Amino acid sequence: MPDTAVVPERADHRSDPPMLAGDRAGLDSWLELYRETVLLKVAGLDTEQLARRSVPPSTLSLIGVIRHLTEVEAYWLRKVLLDEPGFEDRYTRPGQPDAVCDGAATATAAADVAAYEQELAITRANAEAWSDLDAPVRGLRHGKQVNLRWILTHLIEEYARHLGHMDLLREAVDGRTGY
Repeated sequence: MPDTAVVPERADHRSDPPMLAGDRAGLDSWLELYRETVLLKVAGLDTEQLARRSVPPSTLSLIGVIRHLTEVEAYWLRKVLLDEPGFEDRYTRPGQPDAVCDGAATATAAADVAAYEQELAITRANAEAWSDLDAPVRGLRHGKQVNLRWILTHLIEEYARHLGHMDLLREAVDGRTGY
């Protein structure tokens, strides 16, 4: 592994979510498991490895996935949950739907990982402060109301899908596989 790892190697302290948890504890546990898995998937890699696009012509890279998940977290747990005023995507712009991956580069990879971790601190606090899974949240999704249960379930689905991409991307970089 490179000496200039953006995310240092770390022990894997993940555990399965509780099998008999209530809805909130179960949803929170699955989401946290997947958030930690993202960082384990990129541990030990340098900026070049994070930005490597392994399946041409796709622009998808490990850092591109992290940039996407940063926006996903912010959108759902800032824009939709709290209807945060002045919210804007960090990477995506109107007319540039692929900017999140197209703009992923070696030069910004370390800052992009830091932005993901900073966003997690904000979105964890936002979700934790909202106690009711069933009541409509403050914002709308395509003009429709949703509740926190729907948001957390969707976030778990997003992470599960993109962790599959990260599995393949990491294996292409250095052969490492694992859950």
